[in-house]
Amino acid sequence: MLLLAAAVIAAAGVHADPNNDSNKKGPVAYRWVDEQGVVHYGDNIPPQYASKERALLNGEGVEVGRLDGQKSPEQLVTEARDRAALMKQKQHDAFLVTTYTSVKDIEALRDARLGELRGQRAAAEQYMDTLRVRLASLQTRAMNFQPYSSRADAHRMPDDLAEDLVRTVNELRAQTTAAAAKDEEETQLRAQFQSDIERYRELHTIHSQ
Repeated sequence: MLLLAAAVIAAAGVHADPNNDSNKKGPVAYRWVDEQGVVHYGDNIPPQYASKERALLNGEGVEVGRLDGQKSPEQLVTEARDRAALMKQKQHDAFLVTTYTSVKDIEALRDARLGELRGQRAAAEQYMDTLRVRLASLQTRAMNFQPYSSRADAHRMPDDLAEDLVRTVNELRAQTTAAAAKDEEETQLRAQFQSDIERYRELHTIHSQ
């Protein structure tokens, strides 16, 4: 294959001085592939292939380098995203190996964070219990007024009572949503710490080899 490449290069008019080390080591020809999959060699790239991937060959027909083809905007975005993800992973790896001395350190921090979340959730539950009691009391009062009372002489519900009902219902809904978010936060926290533990073990294994 190398002899064939060298012969093709010579036939294309590409010459190398055997006494010139720069010609031996430096690229003196290109190799590229056309739309039909045919491999071409030459000292110049045709304009229609200037944006395609091509290989750099030395005087012996050996590949000494490669030039990437022109990338699409989507490919450039993907590569940039991959580079950012790799950099973020390297930074996190550095954080793991410099912050923790053992898996127990990670587990201790995890348990402390989970304890904080459980404390917040317990306080939120107590508050929601208070809201439920208040809502029940307001609903009982509301039954004495229109439109909930079955009495013909029932008065219209006072504005302050109606406002309290709406405010309490909305607050209870907001607290219920916040409690669900805390549950999701706990799930994500457990998953993140487990991932950190596994990655820490991998890094520790790599460094100990």
